[in-house]
Amino acid sequence: MCCLSKEKTTRITVDADTLRSEIRDKSVKVLDIRKEEDYKQGHIPGAINFPLSNLLADDSPDKVLQYTQSFGIDDDTPVVAYDDTFGALASRVAWTLQYIGHEEVSLLDITYGTWRRLGLETSAEAPSLTKNIHSLKLQPQILATAEYLMPAKEKGAVLVDNRERLNFLEHHIPGATNIPYRMLASHQNIIKPKEELKRLIQNRNISPSSEVITYCGSVGTLSGLGYYALKSIGMENVKLYVRSFKEWKSLEKPIEKQSDANYWDLSAE
Repeated sequence: MCCLSKEKTTRITVDADTLRSEIRDKSVKVLDIRKEEDYKQGHIPGAINFPLSNLLADDSPDKVLQYTQSFGIDDDTPVVAYDDTFGALASRVAWTLQYIGHEEVSLLDITYGTWRRLGLETSAEAPSLTKNIHSLKLQPQILATAEYLMPAKEKGAVLVDNRERLNFLEHHIPGATNIPYRMLASHQNIIKPKEELKRLIQNRNISPSSEVITYCGSVGTLSGLGYYALKSIGMENVKLYVRSFKEWKSLEKPIEKQSDANYWDLSAE
């Protein structure tokens, strides 16, 4: 059965012009995932500051639901997240919202730094917020746990390590395929055009119908970006191992190492 969908109802990324229009129409909630001090110096107009550190302090579904409701987001509110870290932090937040059941969440396709370089509007004012009601409908099909990984791999799942090439070569989960996060972006956008990504996946011998589990070093940021890159080309059966390699090592699970890493092509092209 093929897992490339014919039509996606949820946008993976949103371009700057579309977001500006939706901000003017007040038809979207925008989340700025940068640090509070950076947010205060300027942000996209109307954006709500939600530093990643706040999420990581407690990313339980109940706590995330509290945040979501306090931001004035209900089940049907379109949400766009952005950061200034090549989309990785925004991806982690977007995935978490998706996990608690919020379907209409997307990534701004450029960073805040690029937004500013393009001369687009910024603001130093924080928006006033009115609490809203949001349901909790967990989506376990997008989450992978340590216990799930190896049985899934034995059944044909592909493990994708989105860390830098040298980190991967030092040690990784057995059988994982390395797609460094830097390979997912284009010059200006946080995710490459679809055809380029499809070629990248094909070159890694990953079938569009495969179950794919992404992971990175510790908290699921780089692999969150990997998750959305795969979703952007229509791959449906994608999961994020959100606790990633840090947890895997702490559990003393098996690891692989590359003893002669110096001769590898570190670009991983």
